[in-house]
Amino acid sequence: MRVLIGGGSGFVGRELTHLLKNKGHEVTIISRQPGPGKITWGELESRGLPPCEGAVNLSGENLMNPLRWWNEGYRKDLFSSRVDTTTILAQAIAGSPSPPHAWVLVTGVACYKPSLTAQYTEDSEWTPFDLLSRLVKEWEWAGRLPENIAQNTRQVVIRPGVVLGRDGGAMKQMMTPFWLGLGGTLGSGRQPFPWIHVSDLAGIIAHALEPSPDTPSSAVPQVFNGVAPALNTNYEFTKELGRVLRRPTVFPVPGFVIDALMGSERAVVLTQGQKVEPKRTLESGFQYRYPDLSSALKEIVGS
Repeated sequence: MRVLIGGGSGFVGRELTHLLKNKGHEVTIISRQPGPGKITWGELESRGLPPCEGAVNLSGENLMNPLRWWNEGYRKDLFSSRVDTTTILAQAIAGSPSPPHAWVLVTGVACYKPSLTAQYTEDSEWTPFDLLSRLVKEWEWAGRLPENIAQNTRQVVIRPGVVLGRDGGAMKQMMTPFWLGLGGTLGSGRQPFPWIHVSDLAGIIAHALEPSPDTPSSAVPQVFNGVAPALNTNYEFTKELGRVLRRPTVFPVPGFVIDALMGSERAVVLTQGQKVEPKRTLESGFQYRYPDLSSALKEIVGS
């Protein structure tokens, strides 16, 4: 299978590319820079979709970039880097004389309203309620294919939680303070902490790309929650990471400090959370390699 990946050089993209190549698939990355095995976004717009059986979009400015101050320019970049690239790819698919059989868009669980009690599955209804949920709404809408194209191209939306892995993502920023014994809960610590190991997220994407004759064509994308089946809180995550690293976790970070450092609209990702279940992901037959925090964190820190 030939797979086209937008944002394939990022944290999740590298893991997905490695997995697909190991399975014998051919990967082309859409990138800002040209190179072997790559095409640029400009080339995609001008020349159209290259021959492929699957397309994935992982593009997007890093929401938790510690080097960027939370301001209007950053907010615009968060939207444009996701919505614009998704629009370009969806239009290229719609305009192709031979569109792929699968189109996978990876968004996020920010569409579900934070709650200490509510539990969400892929069937849960939602409406935008803040900046990040509006982003998910525009992002997913940008990926919709025309009905005549959707009859032959299966549309899939994957909504991951916090992606954990050795070489990037949230862990890259957390490891140093935890190694120094300065780790602690964020805010109250009671907030749900939907997470997934990067290997499992790549696995769900690869699983979604596979031909699925049992799934009828639909103008509405099929949704998979890209989270581990374990339902953990920030406190449980903090204590388990401290246990695996054999480090104390006695320095909680108050919510108002996180708000001040990151901006309140962005800080909600850390100080609030959602109980998200991968109901349809499990029903599809996907097998998790790291279904619980202990196995995931042990692999990441190498203990």
